[in-house]
Amino acid sequence: MPVNRPARSGLPWGLAVAGLVLVIDQLTKWLALTALQPYQPEPLLPVLNLTLAFNTGAAFSFLADGGGWQRWLLSAVAVAVGVYLLIWLRGLEARRRLEVAGLGLILGGAVGNLVDRLRLGGVIDFIDVHVGGWHWPAFNVADSAITLGVVAVLVTAWRDWRRGR
Repeated sequence: MPVNRPARSGLPWGLAVAGLVLVIDQLTKWLALTALQPYQPEPLLPVLNLTLAFNTGAAFSFLADGGGWQRWLLSAVAVAVGVYLLIWLRGLEARRRLEVAGLGLILGGAVGNLVDRLRLGGVIDFIDVHVGGWHWPAFNVADSAITLGVVAVLVTAWRDWRRGR
């Protein structure tokens, strides 16, 4: 007679990914703070500078000129999203590796930026991609992890949708 085992939760793996992202994010931000001068580009590649910048707002400096209240609003949003992601990971089967990894990337990135926001009042950015005179807004490892995590979750949703058709 087959034994029905409960599915393993994705929470441990998601937390491992989030922890790794958090460590790498905070380490690279510390390196940027110690090695770079604020707003002084250090060319790395023809299309990439390292430029220390501080963002008191959200993505693309949204709300950056808010006067300080946005620090607490954005922190509360990050905490709420983090709790939601933990609940999602807890209920997700570990075999859904791409989705678990994606949620871990988002969680680690959100916590990395939350640490900056609570500690410094804003987020440390240092990656400056540019082409011709056009610069993408500066970003960091946490931002990259969030973006990759969202892509991973969207890919799994698309795959699930395709299988269900």
